[in-house]
Formats: sequence, structure tokens, C-alpha cells
Amino acid sequence: MKWILDHLDDITSLGLQHIWLSGVPVLLGLVIAIPVGWLATRTRWLRGILITGSGLLYTIPSLALFVLMPLVLGTSILDPLNVVVAMTIYTIALLVRSVVDGLTSVPDEVARSATAMGYTSVRRFFGVDLPLAVPVIAAGLRVAAVSSVSMVSIASLIGVDQLGDLLIDGFNRKIAGELLAGILASVLLAIVFDLLIRVAEHTLTPWRRAHQGGSA
Repeated sequence: MKWILDHLDDITSLGLQHIWLSGVPVLLGLVIAIPVGWLATRTRWLRGILITGSGLLYTIPSLALFVLMPLVLGTSILDPLNVVVAMTIYTIALLVRSVVDGLTSVPDEVARSATAMGYTSVRRFFGVDLPLAVPVIAAGLRVAAVSSVSMVSIASLIGVDQLGDLLIDGFNRKIAGELLAGILASVLLAIVFDLLIRVAEHTLTPWRRAHQGGSA
């Protein structure tokens, strides 16, 4: 504990870097996965390709993808952009299936009612389909966020600073306090991300609260 108190500034700095490296890809991945998932629900043959392809992307080892990014992007191996792009790919791979499942879970009668009321496909998507899909998408997003926090730590092996530095340095130098700081900070960050997504889900689904209140 003394080590943690003596190095709070370093832990905070690495934590902020970790938040950026893991949080930005989750947001970017969500923004990209929603239209990709919507496209998959519109074309049956494309759905299989996109879902299978996204699943295959997630099987690529994270360290291999981190090393591959400089060759693709033309960046240096130490550029944090490599990690952001790689983690965005992983987030998309996780979320495409969640978006598809969420959009296809919308009851047919609800979709038909919206169409009968004169909703265009775009208006129905944003006004009906997407809001109803939020719980399923949020569940996938929580998994993606926790995975992102965990996998970003591996980037320490290629020299990108974040909380993983505490784990590697603490292990190599046998400093228990440093190891503990890395573990606790990573777990805390994952919990915070999960709570933020739950709050966002709660805010975006007032109809669920009304339904639960009516059932009670």
C-alpha cells in the first residue's frame, strides 16, 4: 500500500492513458458497428458474411494485431494510434453480433405498426428499432468495454504506456505494491466503464422503467 501512495501521480497518469486507449475504441467501435449491424439485418446473405467475418477478426491475437498495425498504418511501433485502431477492430468484432441480435429482437408487430403510421425506414430505425435494441447492444458493449480494458494492458509489451506497465514492471522487479496497483486500477476502470454503460442504458430506455413500474 505504501508503494501505491508514493506513486499516485504515476498511477494516475498511466490510468488516464489507459482510459484513452480503451475508451476511445469502444466509442468508435459502437459508432461503426451500428450501421454495419443494420446492414447485416437488411440482407440475409450479407448477415452471415459480416457475423462470421467479425468473429474471425476477434480470434486474431491482440499482440499480433498491435505489431501489424504499424505496417498497415505507416506509424511507429510506439504510436498509441496502433492500439486505438486495433482495439476498435476488436470492439467492432464483438458488437456487430450484438447489434444484429438487438435489431432482430424488435417484435414484427411493432415494426409493422411503425411502418403503418408512416415512418420511413430511417425514422423507424432511430425512433423504434434502435431504442428497442439498446438493452441487447448495451450488454454486448459492456463485454467489449471490459475486454478493451483488459487487452490494452498487453500493449505494454510493445512500449505503449498505460496500466499494463505496472503489471510488467512489478512482475519483473518483484514489487508487490506495483503489481497490486496495476491490478486494482484495471479492475476499477473496468467497473467504472460497466457502470457508465449501465447508466446510459437506463437513461436511453425510459420505456423499460415505465413497464417495470406498471408490472409492479
